[in-house]
Amino acid sequence: MNRLGVRSAIAASVAILITMTLPATAAGKVCDARTYGAKADGTTKDTQAIQAAIDDCAKAGGGTVKLFRGTFLSAPIVLKSNITLDIAGGTTLLGSSDHDDYPKKTEFRGPGFQSLVSATNAEHVSITGGGVIDGAGESWWKIARSTKNSGVLGSENTRPRLVVFDHCKHVLVEGVTIQNSPYWQLVPYYSDDVKIHNIRVLADIHSPNTDAIDPFSSSNVVIDHVYADVGDDDIAIKSGMINSPGPDDPSKNITITDCEFEHGHGLSIGSEIAGGAQNIHAARIHFKNTDNGIRIKANRDRGADVSDISFRDITMEGVKTSVLISEYYPKALPEGEVAAEPVQRLTPFFHDITIENLRSVDSGWAGVVIGLPESPVKNVVMKNVQIQATKGMTIAYATVDATNLKVTAADGNSIAVFPSAQVTTK
Repeated sequence: MNRLGVRSAIAASVAILITMTLPATAAGKVCDARTYGAKADGTTKDTQAIQAAIDDCAKAGGGTVKLFRGTFLSAPIVLKSNITLDIAGGTTLLGSSDHDDYPKKTEFRGPGFQSLVSATNAEHVSITGGGVIDGAGESWWKIARSTKNSGVLGSENTRPRLVVFDHCKHVLVEGVTIQNSPYWQLVPYYSDDVKIHNIRVLADIHSPNTDAIDPFSSSNVVIDHVYADVGDDDIAIKSGMINSPGPDDPSKNITITDCEFEHGHGLSIGSEIAGGAQNIHAARIHFKNTDNGIRIKANRDRGADVSDISFRDITMEGVKTSVLISEYYPKALPEGEVAAEPVQRLTPFFHDITIENLRSVDSGWAGVVIGLPESPVKNVVMKNVQIQATKGMTIAYATVDATNLKVTAADGNSIAVFPSAQVTTK
């Protein structure tokens, strides 16, 4: 084939790929929120106009709702099936600062508030564009800082989340910046086939519970090229609240690739993981100045099976705790001897976890791998792991297979292996 033919073939292939990956709604009706009366002046509430545009597009079978130029001040809006909310570059969807605009509701089986942007039982729903969704969370953060249990799932003292997909299928979030949520920022809840690509999630590093992305009992989730700089978990995979009566679906089949996390609490599985988590794989993640790097966490009141987990090609700098795998959350280590208890429905069981090609420098604590006496952490593989830290690594109630594991600790032992652990080194 000549050069022109090759170029034509490549162009045709790219065109087919673009067609395949475009949201299903792209060819539908286009509804400009300004046409429905939106002012986009940052002071007039455009809620009714934006919702009218969504509803009109939905009645036509689907389409794209455009927010273009300016700041669209809004109370909560609800997306529907076959709708793309396209927020253009230089445009902001700004959450109302009036707390009365957020109705109380039961959300995630507990008390909550309606989020600024939500979709429930919807399919083929997307948020795209180069613009911003801003939750104006500062006034909520002030309340949370002085309120007990304000960040506990199921507490009466929670706040609105920013973007929630509840029991949805075929979800795309791409290109936007999501920031300043009163509470968790982007949550796929009991949703399937979710792609989160090329987005930024931001909040003040001291803002409470501003998790960037929390897949909750969701399946087939792709999180790719995300930059997060927040006040809590950069990603937290969840599947059930504390003391959950059940039943709870697991979070499963989740990939996290090519992300950068600066500040925040790192990449977490748990702690509310009563439905379990399986087939979770992260690769090419860079952590800078986060509180944690890799973190798998639970306790006897919120655990389940967490297995088939891998972290590969991970770099960290200035991370307080590089690796934390603990069944004692919110503590990392128990205080003194721990008596075994009967295995219950919510007993955590962490196993088949691989950490490969990890390099961490200037860490405060290399970390911990510790299970419960009745439920040790099993089959942890550490291969080509190099951590330079002030404190070394503790391993207890666990089985670890280590190949080229090197921990350099400024203070004390590099690796402390307790009698309850079995570590094989190569």
